Amino acid sequence: MQALWMVLASLFFSSMSVCVKFAANHFNTFELVCYRGAIGTLIMAWVCQRQGISLKTPVAKMHIYRSFVGVTSLAAWFYAIAQLPLATAMTLNYMSGVWVAAFLVGSTIWVGSFQNATRQIPVALTVLTGFAGVVMTLRPTFEQNQMAAGLIGVASGMIAAMAYLQVAALGKVGEPVERTVFYFSLGAAIAGAICMGVVGVSDWVWPQALWLLPIGILAALGQWCMTRAYLDGATMVVANLQYAGIVFSALFGLFLFGDLIPLIGWAGMCLIVLSGIAATALRDRSLKNIPAEEH
Repeated sequence: MQALWMVLASLFFSSMSVCVKFAANHFNTFELVCYRGAIGTLIMAWVCQRQGISLKTPVAKMHIYRSFVGVTSLAAWFYAIAQLPLATAMTLNYMSGVWVAAFLVGSTIWVGSFQNATRQIPVALTVLTGFAGVVMTLRPTFEQNQMAAGLIGVASGMIAAMAYLQVAALGKVGEPVERTVFYFSLGAAIAGAICMGVVGVSDWVWPQALWLLPIGILAALGQWCMTRAYLDGATMVVANLQYAGIVFSALFGLFLFGDLIPLIGWAGMCLIVLSGIAATALRDRSLKNIPAEEH
């Protein structure tokens, strides 16, 4: 059953990205981040109230850091969605799994012995394969003068990996997932509002403004389904089913936006997915408590 939850989570996140792409025609990135956070905050506050989870936390500084990196990644991802083919933006963000492996390998080499470092060689090779996939995925964007958007998409995945590691740290100190998601959503709403005060606010155009509502709802549903998938017993299959989101995004991009990605771009996406699956398998074999990935 947990596999179905993960597939549903991937579908919800992909559907959210479609709404972001439509809404980006009328609202800037910071507005999208703010409204997504505001709606998510209300939903998670209700969930915490229903489950009797207090919003008071003893580790506020950890939540502030998690929110900072998480919101930065979210803003970068939303910008990439607006500028790049949907499947490309989704794939670059899902590179986060490979970035997590890269960070863990780097930390092992830095603080560990030579013997421990050599044990990480297979993981390091999967990371290098993922980076090769990024180069192939980005090549079409470079040819279409979308280099900045492509690099921002890469950054969204890298920064997301930092957020996921912090989520794992919060889990280790006993923070409930619901409270963690609440503070992340609150941080997105506050940061987005502050940036809106700097860059300005767009005029609301009806009915286009209605795209803002499903962004927050679908994000909350995706998060809830992903949490259920891991609570029901995370397996290697579940961890890798997140990449179904790339398939959904590719289909949405093709039929809704007419996205045409060259063969080298598809090959790069496949390399990223395969390297992510391999990195997850190798990490779980040698390391414990790898965080469940969230958006």
